[in-house]
Amino acid sequence: MSELFIVNMNLPQPDFSKYADGLVPAIVQDMHTSKVLMLGFMNEAALAKTYEIGNVTFFSRSKQRLWTKGEESGNFLKVKQVLSDCDHDTLLIKAEPVGPTCHTGADTCWAEKNHHDNFLLYLQDIIELRRQSKEAGSYVASLFGKGINKIAQKVGEEAVELVIEAKDDNRDLFLNEAADLLFHLLILLRAKDCTLQDVMTILEKRHQR
Repeated sequence: MSELFIVNMNLPQPDFSKYADGLVPAIVQDMHTSKVLMLGFMNEAALAKTYEIGNVTFFSRSKQRLWTKGEESGNFLKVKQVLSDCDHDTLLIKAEPVGPTCHTGADTCWAEKNHHDNFLLYLQDIIELRRQSKEAGSYVASLFGKGINKIAQKVGEEAVELVIEAKDDNRDLFLNEAADLLFHLLILLRAKDCTLQDVMTILEKRHQR
């Protein structure tokens, strides 16, 4: 049993007896984007199986058996955290999805795109995808291919251009240079295996002082 589940076993367990069929609702949320992926039902055995294997497992009312999400499609939900609500009759499961969650092929069972609502965080994800794909013709992929020195140089160039535009009165040019700098800073963060959240965490800690 992983460290994660040992920690979670200390949390209050849901009161399965509150429901005649012994099934409690289990809401599954993406650990990183906070999007709600799906809703299922768990009995005591399903929750125990989830803890055991680390993949979300429900009790299927149609199949009348335990059902691990992704057992046929391979689109598992990797459990990161399990929470029981204040009344101990609903579960919130934070997970990392492997592929689309819905059987229709959609990211979620509500046909939402599973990405951050915060555009900068979404853009960061796109940059990481370009980095991994090394897609031909991709500016981002080509920049990663040139290495950290070129990426850092590009950030420096964009910073200088922003300073120059700050001295003038053309608002559009200034904002476009600011966008260029922010975009290339996100690339540099990924090249250093850092994230925007890492920077935000530091700023939040400074704000609390």
